[in-house]
Amino acid sequence: MPLVIVAVLVVAAIGAIYGVIQARKRQEGLFELAQRLGLDFNAAEDREIADGYGFLKQLAQGENRYACNVLSGTYQQNQVLAFDYHYETHTTDSKGNRETQHHWFSFFILTLPAVFPDLTTRRENLLTKVAEAFGYQDIKFESAEFSRAFCVRSPDKKFAYDVCNAQMMEYLLANRDLSVEIENQVLALAFNTRLSVEQIAANLQRQVEIRSRLPQYLFTNV
Repeated sequence: MPLVIVAVLVVAAIGAIYGVIQARKRQEGLFELAQRLGLDFNAAEDREIADGYGFLKQLAQGENRYACNVLSGTYQQNQVLAFDYHYETHTTDSKGNRETQHHWFSFFILTLPAVFPDLTTRRENLLTKVAEAFGYQDIKFESAEFSRAFCVRSPDKKFAYDVCNAQMMEYLLANRDLSVEIENQVLALAFNTRLSVEQIAANLQRQVEIRSRLPQYLFTNV
């Protein structure tokens, strides 16, 4: 066997072993976090989460969708889920070979005691500006700074104004990396990468902070 092939195989084996070690370390860290916060932890693949919450835009992408490393339970009197999420997309090169890309990110779900229309709040970027140019209008607010920083979309403009009240806008402007989606009975946070164990703990808290800024009348007038 040529030395080049042997070298490639050795590098691949080392990479696979390193991946297994890192995955194990992550599971151990998340298990310890779950114990500390009084949550349950399940490292196994969970396709029911992908199916049950498929109405959320971030969870409806690609193929072979599943959650894993799932933290679940009651956190500060809220029912929560936090998990790693996987999906696949495919491309075909010039020779007709089909290549698979694996995508991973962290996702957080908090259950709300009422059903709400769809609302997304994410950082303004080139893609949201292009979409707006093609007719996907975002909702503007009295705060010009907030409107410049975030793209807010919802079929219910009044609901968007209720959610993005002064306290909420102030909090989001201080936490501009957050991407928030509300739909049905879910308040969700999405990220574009897998977060560290410490970041997962911090974002469970940030999700509760967002929930606390939803006006109480949204829940009493349903």
